[in-house]
Amino acid sequence: MTDLRMVPAALAVWVAAWLLTGPVTGWSGTVTWVVAALVVAACLQLVRTVILAPRRGRPATAPAGVAQAAVTQTLGHATVAHTALAHTALAAACVLAVTVSAHVQLAGRAPLASLAEQRVTATLTGVVASQPEPFSFAPGLSAPGAGQHRWVLAARTVEARGVGSAARAHVQVLSSTAPRYGATVVVAGALRPAEPGRAETARLTADSASEIRAPPSGLRLLDTHRTALLDVTDPLSAQGRGLVPGAAIGDTTRLPDDLAEEMRSAGLSHVTAVSGGHFAVVVAVLTLLCSLARLPRPARVALVALASLAFVALVRPEPAVLRAAVMAAFALTGIAMGRPSQSVPALAGSVVGLLVVDPWLARSFGFALSAAATGGLVLLAAPLAARLAPWTGDAAAFALAVPLAAQAACGPVLVLLDPAVSTVSVLANLLAAPALVPATVLGLVATVLAPGLPALAGLVAWAASGATWWIAAVAHWCAALPGAVVPWLGGPPGALLLAVLTGVVLWVVLRSAPRPGWPETWRTATRSSLREALAARRGRLTRTRFVAILAAGSVAALVVALAVPRLVARSGAPQDWLVAACDVGQGDALVLRTGPTSAVVVDVGPDGPAAGHCLDRLGVARVDLLVLSHFHADHVGGLGPVLAGREVTAALVSPVPEPVANAAATEAMLAAAGVPVRVARSGDQGTAGTLTWQVLLAGAGEGANDSSVVLAARTGGLDVLALGDLEDVGQAELVPLAGPTDVVKVAHHGSAVQSRALAERLRPAVALVSAGRGNDYGHPTDEALDLYAGVGAAVVRTDECGTVALVLRGPEVSLAGC
Repeated sequence: MTDLRMVPAALAVWVAAWLLTGPVTGWSGTVTWVVAALVVAACLQLVRTVILAPRRGRPATAPAGVAQAAVTQTLGHATVAHTALAHTALAAACVLAVTVSAHVQLAGRAPLASLAEQRVTATLTGVVASQPEPFSFAPGLSAPGAGQHRWVLAARTVEARGVGSAARAHVQVLSSTAPRYGATVVVAGALRPAEPGRAETARLTADSASEIRAPPSGLRLLDTHRTALLDVTDPLSAQGRGLVPGAAIGDTTRLPDDLAEEMRSAGLSHVTAVSGGHFAVVVAVLTLLCSLARLPRPARVALVALASLAFVALVRPEPAVLRAAVMAAFALTGIAMGRPSQSVPALAGSVVGLLVVDPWLARSFGFALSAAATGGLVLLAAPLAARLAPWTGDAAAFALAVPLAAQAACGPVLVLLDPAVSTVSVLANLLAAPALVPATVLGLVATVLAPGLPALAGLVAWAASGATWWIAAVAHWCAALPGAVVPWLGGPPGALLLAVLTGVVLWVVLRSAPRPGWPETWRTATRSSLREALAARRGRLTRTRFVAILAAGSVAALVVALAVPRLVARSGAPQDWLVAACDVGQGDALVLRTGPTSAVVVDVGPDGPAAGHCLDRLGVARVDLLVLSHFHADHVGGLGPVLAGREVTAALVSPVPEPVANAAATEAMLAAAGVPVRVARSGDQGTAGTLTWQVLLAGAGEGANDSSVVLAARTGGLDVLALGDLEDVGQAELVPLAGPTDVVKVAHHGSAVQSRALAERLRPAVALVSAGRGNDYGHPTDEALDLYAGVGAAVVRTDECGTVALVLRGPEVSLAGC
């Protein structure tokens, strides 16, 4: 019987940690969340104890008398109540522990969080707490931002505005240099607040990063092994250069973009995401070697423990790796005591322990996927294999049950990352499974040998590339199948829907008794020949039935061939887009998402249907706020199709009605459509769905361009600034009002009139330039492109990319459409 006693406590702690690390304000909010988590724990424990717990001590026959039956029943109820109360008390203690931990850590983060909210320039000293990764704005995008590296700094001191103080917080850093993991460094740059719920307190784009002390000697040694592995795999093919280090140590810096996308589509990304599977391979191989060497139990435990610690340090302590390491520690402790631990209590205990140490892990997708996959394998693999065995045999049933269990458990979490469902994941994992262990083991052997025996390590890495070649081939073939990825409802509703559907299917499958399998006539026919199989079924398969089946199959194949590709490609933008720059030719049309079918629209491009078509493709049925930065035709000409195709709630227009004819025509169209119109003023602000906005500047100078409405908005974690067609006066006035931002719609289609002070003040990650192909104005100019490239922005142009959309998945900002 599976021991589920710790599961309610783990779930309650997860709920409490997730709530406490969100936008909680004050002790009242904290108490509310803690009480909610305790209620969840009590309910879960009661359900588990009363309904799911095995009945113990129940006599085989009825008691001799009614009085004895009553006593027995009363004692049973008392035992159940006592057990439920004890387990609820345990869950309450765990919830209180994570509450105290979260508050202590929030108190330590507060000073740095306050500075980040003020967006000050600061100098931080701390330790590099993650492996620096090359930062690319989007796969395949040749952006001047290339060469940037992203990493996490465990800050210890901060100096801002001439005042130094202690700091105990993590900061996400983007810099042109890649410091070594574990090194003590000094970084300086502009601080920005991190997203609510992020483990990092702030974000910093570093002007400089200097290493003042090398990492500890053990980490330097492991860095040598990582670097040496990259050296010995450099002569391999493209897939080998990327996949061998990825499968061995999780280094994906050289993984080709097209292969990475195919692996995501095929559900094979876990191959290069070091987690419990890699850890299990390492521990299993070491355990086997210790058994062959006949080492005593204490020596085995010590050797496996040391190797596990070294492996964690080698691949870096990512959330999934930490979860696997703690579970391995439970298992080793049990072995050392002569009492092997059970998987479910070990998983629940590791979840509780890690969340108490770091409550922000509750919001980590890597941690959630790792825990879900492990729980799915432990709880579902064996029952699914039992149902499949009569049809496939024991070996094939287990091989198929493992990816099915993992997919069922991880599917709802994956939908939160990418609103799509892979229909080939189980098939791809089944086909790739034989190559996973050789790829991992040979890659690790090459890693160990690389510094001292590079020639031998290169040979081993070449052998490992044979295994990764098969994985890459499976990913390529499966990703190319029709309907390999099916769009799904995004966000929590999509995850909940998939979880419910998966739960219903599992309930139907697992509650039924195992069936006997294929009919005996089919088994006999398969063992003999195809001819005998057809003969055995000939009595049932008449000509009419055969024709009907063939016709139905043909129609189904035709529907799949026509409908699925259209469903997958019905929109050029991903379902979780946040910001879109529409290709409207020589003009502007910026769309900021506020809900599933709503948006704020800034300008509507020149005369024609381009802006309306763009909103249709994005699925925008309602415009919560229409901002017309100024009345030039390339910004208001496309108003008619935008108004005709959807509901427009309100409009915000420039305070300078120039050109007069355009302003009058625009106001007349808005009035005819019944759209409330307000003239923008500096300082205006409001909300629209999930978006908050503020007018930073309106009517800064003379003329239409310098009177552009400058809108600052925040949507889905991105700070966006639309500059309209500001020129010298407007940009100069904006400099003291603006601060660092994520996305900037470059002023005046990238004309030569650009303020260097403003660009350096903004330091955007992305600079959107809306311009028409082959326009007569020479937009965008080299001066504008070089200026924003020089401050570290990825410059994206609609004249080259067409309509482009930005998405934010975890910490990654990605681009669709170029």
